[in-house]
Amino acid sequence: MTKIKTRLVLHFPGFEPLDAAAHHQRYIRSAAQASKVWEADFAVKPLVQDDGGARFDVDGRSEAWQVRSTIHVFDHNDLIADMRSEPLWRQLLSGYRAAVHVVVQGGALGYLRHAWRFGLFFLFPFLFVGLAMALSLAIAALPVMLGRASWLFGLSVPAAVGFFIFLFVPYSNRFHTLHLFADWRLAVAVARDDDTVRAWVESCAENVLHALKHEVDEVLITAHSMGASLAIAAIGRVLEKEPEAFAAKNVTFVTLGGAALQCALLSSATTLRGRVGALAHNRDVFWFDIQCLTDPIHLYRCHTVALCGHADAPQPKLVFIRFKHALSPERYRKNRRDLLRMHRQYILGPDRKSGFDFTLMTAGPLPAASFVDLKSDQPPIL
Repeated sequence: MTKIKTRLVLHFPGFEPLDAAAHHQRYIRSAAQASKVWEADFAVKPLVQDDGGARFDVDGRSEAWQVRSTIHVFDHNDLIADMRSEPLWRQLLSGYRAAVHVVVQGGALGYLRHAWRFGLFFLFPFLFVGLAMALSLAIAALPVMLGRASWLFGLSVPAAVGFFIFLFVPYSNRFHTLHLFADWRLAVAVARDDDTVRAWVESCAENVLHALKHEVDEVLITAHSMGASLAIAAIGRVLEKEPEAFAAKNVTFVTLGGAALQCALLSSATTLRGRVGALAHNRDVFWFDIQCLTDPIHLYRCHTVALCGHADAPQPKLVFIRFKHALSPERYRKNRRDLLRMHRQYILGPDRKSGFDFTLMTAGPLPAASFVDLKSDQPPIL
């Protein structure tokens, strides 16, 4: 197997309130863990932010190999921050409006049909907040329920508002509830290809085309969670602008806990589904999808390309891993019930060697395409 010496990584993170600087700091922590596990040195250089976007270099080396990787981070934190800066009432109203769109456009039924756990993930924040609203209304209505004087509404209504704002909302933050409301708002916006999303995709496509001008041994596109929808939108736009952009570039596209169907199953996502097909049919891009059973926040065992209406296209291979093979027994027991934490594990550092590690894939000597044959409990030979 020919080892990689230079690599360009185009990384599309998942839906988290993190900007490029925060993703860079996370990568530094994960690389430090990976360095110990793989008995190598993954030296992460400072973040650079300019007209070409955000990027940083990683020098990976051991006695047997040396690699320089340049990692571009296409975060969408600005889109999230705009939503989360709104007043609470607007965040709730817009979130429920997005939920209605997901149901009306067939997304909810699609989730429950093809990956019922993801369907429950969709329902959770809206049912959770709805229950809290019902309880708040019950508190407000106590004078009527108990047959008391109407002047007591002057106490029960403020108590209901206080319960919701000062007790429920802080408690719900541990489940990232309001963040999930914004998540579904963005999913609807991506499906519709609205103006804000279209401008973001266009900017990413221009930055990708600029990055591709550099000669490297391989180009690796990685997308985590909802980043899969955004990566497909951006890379699809690159191919629309320059159909031969990836010719002779040794390009691998890896989705990690990919949730492209979160957007693509909505009836309005015609542009996104078209780009899924264009990417799948492109012979210059090798695409596979890494999934894990203990991660319910993706559409496990679903074939994204086929479900987007392209059954005739080459289908990305589904590659299965187990997080318990990369984590210590103690950390796995601690984190396995934290669904969002486990969903992030694809891109976090390891405790021990296993068949997959994000730092090793993005900064190690092995061609990214070689991970398509990984076995979760068997570390690769470096």
